[in-house]
Amino acid sequence: MSTESAERVRTTPAERVVVAMSGGVDSSVAAAMLVEEGVDAIGVTMKLSESESRCCSLEDADDARRVAERIGIRFYVANYAEAFTEEVVEPFADDYLAARTPIPCIACNRSFKFDHLLDRARVFGADRVATGHYARLEHDPTTGDARLFRGRDRQKDQSYFLFPLTQAQLRAASFPVGDLTKEQVRARARDLGLGTAEKPESQEICFVPDGDYAKVVERLRPEARRLRGEIVDESGHVLGEHRGVHHFTVGQRHGLGISADRRLYVLRLDPREQKVVVGGVEGLDCGRASVDRVNWIACAPPSAPLRVRVQVRHRHSAVLATVTPSADATAEIAFEEPVRAVAPGQAAVFYDASNDEEVIGGGWLLRGSA
Repeated sequence: MSTESAERVRTTPAERVVVAMSGGVDSSVAAAMLVEEGVDAIGVTMKLSESESRCCSLEDADDARRVAERIGIRFYVANYAEAFTEEVVEPFADDYLAARTPIPCIACNRSFKFDHLLDRARVFGADRVATGHYARLEHDPTTGDARLFRGRDRQKDQSYFLFPLTQAQLRAASFPVGDLTKEQVRARARDLGLGTAEKPESQEICFVPDGDYAKVVERLRPEARRLRGEIVDESGHVLGEHRGVHHFTVGQRHGLGISADRRLYVLRLDPREQKVVVGGVEGLDCGRASVDRVNWIACAPPSAPLRVRVQVRHRHSAVLATVTPSADATAEIAFEEPVRAVAPGQAAVFYDASNDEEVIGGGWLLRGSA
């Protein structure tokens, strides 16, 4: 065969993609779907803790390895435990001490799955990282810009956790299960004989296996054990004492350690004075909110107020609001109906006002007000 003929029959090498495999069913099926598409997939489990946790444990790594063997792809474990502590766990503790309610999963997505792991992917000769997130991407055929949408399964949608991703990160991302429901994912795992098909989901933060956030804060910041303060009502009357604002979050009702003739909720936290302000549920209603570190995905920072739908918690139903941006990556949000329990440290994610599907952008909540 001539050289010219050989060139004509030479096939294009398969695209190479690194898959973040947590050992759960979603990332297992994501990897399998890429293999079905003819992609050269490489599975990587990120070891994020030196101790056992609810995810990224040795058992999870073994589950991921078995899936990789089943679908015939290479598999590696990458140790990021030290960086995870510095970039996710310690800021988590500092946020609680500053009376903010952090979302470490967002920090993990941004810094690890789409930063550290993407760097490692490029070492492997891959240009993309795939995950098991329930979210969808579309790409502009001319510019290559990425548009981020909710997952098809609204009950499992994880687009809220992806709002800080940059265009560069989104262009290098892949969410293979985003068009599937959870039941469809499990059904595909069963059909493929994957051992993770019936594996239960982890609902807790991975490094807080017993749900005791304050214990994690006090282990990392021992000075927090000495904190004391007052629980007061909106008029300043002292109702009780507490062991530090890191034990509380805005909207909390249980575990206040006080008795009253009505239901009381945490309305505000003052880390400087170590005061916990409580009151009736009506005191949680907010008509406005402020955010910083705003990231715009679907557009450049707008020069005028923009009507969107805003979601202030993962399980919150997005409400119509007007976002007025500033030049310093901050913005003011005016809700069209009161939103309850706007907690500093949580994310306010902006969705398209017309269909509540596309992520326009989002920011980090600083405060809410009536």
